[in-house]
Amino acid sequence: MEKTDDQNQILNEASLTVARTALPQTHTLSLGERFVSGKALRKECGRKLHAVWAPPSDRVDPIDLLEQDNQGRIEELIPIRFGRMAANPFAFFRGAASIMAYDLARTPSTDLKLVICGDCHLLNFGGFATAERKTIFDINDFDETSIAPWEWDLKRLVTSFVIAGRFNSFSQEDCRMAAWQAAKSYRTTMINLASMPVLQAWYYAMDLELIINSISNPKVKKFYTKKLLDARTESEHEKEFAKLAFIAGDSPRIIDHPPLIFHYDDNRSDQFRKNSEKSLSDYISSLAPERRVLLSRFKLADVAVKVVGVGSVGTFCGIALLISGNGDPLFLQFKQTKQSVLEPYAGPSPFSHPGQRVVVGQRLMQAASDMFLGWYTSSGEPKTTYYVRRLRDAKIKPVVELMAAPNMANYAELCGETLARAHSRSGDAAVLAGYMGKSSSFEDALAEFGIAYADQNELDHAALLEAIRAGRIEAEFES
Repeated sequence: MEKTDDQNQILNEASLTVARTALPQTHTLSLGERFVSGKALRKECGRKLHAVWAPPSDRVDPIDLLEQDNQGRIEELIPIRFGRMAANPFAFFRGAASIMAYDLARTPSTDLKLVICGDCHLLNFGGFATAERKTIFDINDFDETSIAPWEWDLKRLVTSFVIAGRFNSFSQEDCRMAAWQAAKSYRTTMINLASMPVLQAWYYAMDLELIINSISNPKVKKFYTKKLLDARTESEHEKEFAKLAFIAGDSPRIIDHPPLIFHYDDNRSDQFRKNSEKSLSDYISSLAPERRVLLSRFKLADVAVKVVGVGSVGTFCGIALLISGNGDPLFLQFKQTKQSVLEPYAGPSPFSHPGQRVVVGQRLMQAASDMFLGWYTSSGEPKTTYYVRRLRDAKIKPVVELMAAPNMANYAELCGETLARAHSRSGDAAVLAGYMGKSSSFEDALAEFGIAYADQNELDHAALLEAIRAGRIEAEFES
C-alpha cells in the first residue's frame, strides 16, 4: 500500500530525530572553542599514532572475513566476485572493504564519529550531472555508508593511492606523495571550511569543467574534455537505451549480456516482474512528493539482473527500464542493501532500513544528489531491502591507467578536498581542523599508514590466490 503524505512526513521527522541524536552538532559554540576542543583530542590520540599499522597477533583470517561477507549474496555470482578480486592487489582492495573495516577498528582513533562513505577509495569519486544539469565532482558510492570514526575514510583513501600507484608501477616515493597529497588536501580544506559561513560551506561544490580546464597534462585534459562534452551533448539515457535495450513487440526490452546482464529463463522471470511492479510503489513512496509526480509519468517496461563492480558482485542488483507516454526511456538501478561493513565495529546504523541508510548517507555527504534516490523492501520472499538510483547520469569516471605520477598526485589532492567537504556536512570542520593543526604531522602519518597497509593488502591478495589454488575458494575469471 502506498504511504500517505502524512505517513511520509512522520517518516521524515523520525529521520531528522535519529540524525540529531546520532550526530550531535557543536556549531553553536564559538569558532575558538571548537578549535580548542579539537586540539584537545590530540591528548587522546596523538597525530603521529595514525602512522601505525601492524597486524595484531590474533588477526582474523582475511579469507574468513570475505566468506562471511558472502552471506546473503547470490551463490552463483560469488565466483565472479572472487575472480575479479584475484586479478591484482588493486582489484582485491576494491572488494575488501570488510577486511579493512575490521583492521581500521584496531587502529588509533579520536573516536569522533560522523557520516562516512565506508568504502572510500579513489575509484569511488567521479563526475556526474546534478538535477540542474551542472556536472560536478564528488563521491559516488555509498553502499557502506554509516556513522563511524572519520579517520577510517581517510585511511582507506590514502591507501588506495599507494595501491593504485603500485598498479601503475610508480616509485615508492611517488606512491607516498599521492597519499600525502590526499591527506594534506583534506587537512587544509577542513581549515578553510571551518572559517566559512555555515551556509557557504554547505553549498560548496566542485565544478568538473573548472577542474578539467586546470589539468596540465594535454593528453589527460583532452580525454576528459571529450568525456565532458559527450555527456553534455547527448542524452545519457538515450545512449543507454541504444546500448541496453531494443524494441520487442509493443514494449522495449533490456538486452541480455550474460553473465553480467540477464533475464531469468525460467518461471522466476514472471515472478521477478510481478515483484518489481509491486515494489515500485514502495520505492516511489520514499521520494519527495514532487518527484513522485514526475515518476508517475513513466511506466515499467522491463527489468533485468545486472552484475556490477567488485565489492557489490553477488548482492542482488538490477536495472529497470521505464518508458513515458512520449516514449522517453528512464533507466533506474536497484541494489540490494545489507548491514554496512562498518556496523560490527562502529555500532549499528540509526536507520533500521539499510536502503534508507544508504540514501540518507548519500544525500548528506554529496553536494548534490540524484533526484531519484529512494529505497524499498521487496514484495517477494525472502524480504530484501534495496536502494534505487538513476543508472548513469553523465557519469565520468577516473581512469587510473592514464595517470602519470603527477596526475595521480593532483587527483589525490582533488579527492582529499572532496572528502573534507563531505565530512564537514555531518561533522564540525573546526573541531577536525583543530585536531589536525597547521603542520604536516597529520599527512606525514597518514602517508606512512598508506604504505604499510598497502603491504598488508598485497599479503591478503596473495592469501586469496592461495585459497583459490587450494580449492578453498571457487573463482570464475572473465575474458
